[in-house]
Amino acid sequence: MTTLTRIAGALALGAGLLAAPTVAGAAPDGDDLVIAEAYLNGGSAGAAFSHKFVEVANPTDEAVSVAGWSVQYRSATSSNAFSGVIPLGDHTIPAGGRLLVGGNSNGPAGEPLPEPDVTSGIAFSGSAGGTLALTRTTQPLSGDRATVLSHPQLVDLLGYGSSVTYEGAGQATGYSTTTALTRDDALTDTDDNRADFSAAPPTPEACGAACDGGESPEPGEPDVVDIADIQGTGDESPLLGRRVITRGVVTAAYPTGGFNGIYLQTPGTGGDVDLDVHDASHGVFVYSAELARSVREGDHLELAGRVGEYYGLTQVVPEAGAWTVLEEPVQTVKPAAVEFPLTETERESLEGMLLAPANDFTVTDNYSTHQYGEVGLAAGDEPLRQPTDVARPRTPEYDAVVADNAARAVTVDDAATINFLNGANREIPVPWLTPDNEVRVGAAVRVEEPMILDFRNDTWKLQPTAHFRAGDPEPVRIEDDTRPERPADVGGDVRLATFNVLNYFTMLGEGYEANGLGTCTYYTDRAGDPVTVNRCSNEGPRGAANAENLQRQQDKIVAAISQLGADVVSLEEIENSAAFGIDRDTALRALVAALNEHAGREEWAAVGSPAAVPEAEDVIRTAFIYRPEAVEPVGESVILDDPAFDNAREPLSQEFRPVGSGEQDDFVVIVNHFKSKGSGDGEDADQGDGQGASNASRVRQATALVNFAQAEQERAGTDRVFLTGDFNAYSQEDPIQVIAEAGYVNVAAQFTDAPTYQFGGQVGSLDHVFASPGAFEQVTGADIWAINAEESIAREYSRYNQNITQLYDRTPYRASDHNPAIVGIAAGEGEAQLDLRGTAEPVRWPRGPKIDVSAHPEASGALVVRAGWLPLGIGRLHHGEGRVSVLPLVLGPGTHRLSLTYTGNAQFPATTVPVEVTVTRR
Repeated sequence: MTTLTRIAGALALGAGLLAAPTVAGAAPDGDDLVIAEAYLNGGSAGAAFSHKFVEVANPTDEAVSVAGWSVQYRSATSSNAFSGVIPLGDHTIPAGGRLLVGGNSNGPAGEPLPEPDVTSGIAFSGSAGGTLALTRTTQPLSGDRATVLSHPQLVDLLGYGSSVTYEGAGQATGYSTTTALTRDDALTDTDDNRADFSAAPPTPEACGAACDGGESPEPGEPDVVDIADIQGTGDESPLLGRRVITRGVVTAAYPTGGFNGIYLQTPGTGGDVDLDVHDASHGVFVYSAELARSVREGDHLELAGRVGEYYGLTQVVPEAGAWTVLEEPVQTVKPAAVEFPLTETERESLEGMLLAPANDFTVTDNYSTHQYGEVGLAAGDEPLRQPTDVARPRTPEYDAVVADNAARAVTVDDAATINFLNGANREIPVPWLTPDNEVRVGAAVRVEEPMILDFRNDTWKLQPTAHFRAGDPEPVRIEDDTRPERPADVGGDVRLATFNVLNYFTMLGEGYEANGLGTCTYYTDRAGDPVTVNRCSNEGPRGAANAENLQRQQDKIVAAISQLGADVVSLEEIENSAAFGIDRDTALRALVAALNEHAGREEWAAVGSPAAVPEAEDVIRTAFIYRPEAVEPVGESVILDDPAFDNAREPLSQEFRPVGSGEQDDFVVIVNHFKSKGSGDGEDADQGDGQGASNASRVRQATALVNFAQAEQERAGTDRVFLTGDFNAYSQEDPIQVIAEAGYVNVAAQFTDAPTYQFGGQVGSLDHVFASPGAFEQVTGADIWAINAEESIAREYSRYNQNITQLYDRTPYRASDHNPAIVGIAAGEGEAQLDLRGTAEPVRWPRGPKIDVSAHPEASGALVVRAGWLPLGIGRLHHGEGRVSVLPLVLGPGTHRLSLTYTGNAQFPATTVPVEVTVTRR
């Protein structure tokens, strides 16, 4: 039993050491309730019992009411809010009594439990471990170990397995399918989980009527209620913990896949739903594997059970066998005809109901498709955008994008809990993904069959009405053939590109170990063979584990660069071979050799490292390769050795001259790879404004870069400077503003709004090409070649042989996780006049208008729509045609006069014309 932490630490006299945090007030004398037993593998093969359970015991001399209390659960590694909260109801545990709290089942094995005093479907992990908390509140606890242990409402806590939240010296261990974690008969509690709990056969003991307190026992016959009364109008059921009887039609049944339950909906509901007045759902999840095996879609049921909340999903857990298939005819359930975007309140009012979404969607997230069989969607014809890619942080425009993303997002699932990357599950073909079915971000999606609106894993999901397996008819249709074979024609005499090559290392993990440089762990395929490095000691390699996998990685990179059509390519995330005591350019030359072998001639060359190299460099670096028949390097490359890059990769500069031109056509390229967003403390801590961690470092790096660029411009005697690479900052973030304020133009953004990266189901550009004013005058076009960020990671070399369905191939697609950008550069002068026009159809609020644009002559380039000075949307003009989508929620109902700007290039001048748009009321 845990009470408030009394001492955070004290100086250990004599040794001068700081004592570890301790928990004060341990109560071996039994002055409060305790977790007495936890059985964590109910229903698994060989299990003693069919369901998991927790027993709460009263070692005191008086009855204790648990009204308003709960048992809470979170995963082993979590420091977030406890996600499973089980209210204990209006029970009173007598002196010496025990309350039996039921959990979920892993399957059909094991004897049934005595009827639990409290039922739930919470899935306490019986493998990796977890944390169970007994609390005097139904509000989820949250925070790290010290925060939870010091919480004033915490009564007792059990951390087991690999849990990072536990009492005392360590976690409890020894649990299995046949053993529970139990205290001794005296319920000794020394606030040390490892010492207080041991493994023993499970002994579930229910309190029954004795825990009803004798004064207001729960009626023998529960209340008969409608499903809408169970759901209520808020986030949580108003009948939480109550026993109820309800009726409904089975709309979905999941006897396989791990859901172990059904969806039930009130007869005659659905169809045309007016969300302005509809406030409570008519559907609910019923958690019972036995019930799911006993009924089918369309059955009319009456059942009795207890109302609960499972990770935010309202559910009813029926008593054993307490259901009847009714013969009386009832009205059918109709799929609710709704249209996304939907607010959180509107979704709550539809939770558990059968839906027929009326609108089209777009794939916005395929990162976990190969692992969990789910595909993230965005309502409309565009993926969700990273808010800081289109709006400045800490602004109303940023908030509008965040709100719009939340309203448009929903995930299509496979109605299963299968992790296809775990053990034997790798032998199950993953749904959705096949060698021919691309499932690319940006692909159009149409819902073909009615689906259930479900809430799991903190995500709103559309579930098929039955477990969906590979080869089954697909409930949604996902557009194919969205892969661009080559980037758009960007014109120009020279083409400059930037490409992140995803930790291309020729120092292999196995070779690193064989040479005695350190030790490595690996990610393995389904045969157990190493594929890529997980972690190596001594700042070792980060790429392929062995030669076979390096070849797979290299084949895709070579195919991509060979089809890119570039003359100069700046590279990021390539091995710094000097880190292993060999020539710094070893890996770079290996890539050039592979490119030339593919070309069948000496087509490519590398820019060699300069004589002056910083002493302490990262294990990855930046580099240049080029086509000697198109350009030649002028002088030696230069590395910026500046303290701002102590936690990043130093910029590398090189002057180039087009072959056959004079020095007047020289240009400088500086390749960059700024600090990532994943970590940082102090001023580099994540500020919660959408820019991620280490933003302060990236701002310093941008400042150092523009100063370096000025110096390089003067050294080379040219006003044509390009800044390329992976800046780890989206287009409207602070580091990019530093570069823009120094006069540099974000070139790709002037010609396309295509992203270079996908993260968290949202797309945006971390990779950029900036041009000085003199350099931008020579730009003829730009494109983002969408070969990587839009693809499923399952097609990457690092996921080779992860599933029985083989998705790897040697095409350019998913050669990396970043899309390459390419820019055309001309040596000529002169501009033609442009006839620019824009039109827009009226739209209903909160949607944003879409402005169709035409131009004559058929120019290509970037488009921007503004209200005054404020940008509302960007687009691309391609051969005289284009479209700009204005951000949702920004324009209210009414007619708005905006400006449409073509930003110009080396052939056509910047042109601005007025355009009117109309937004009607919803």
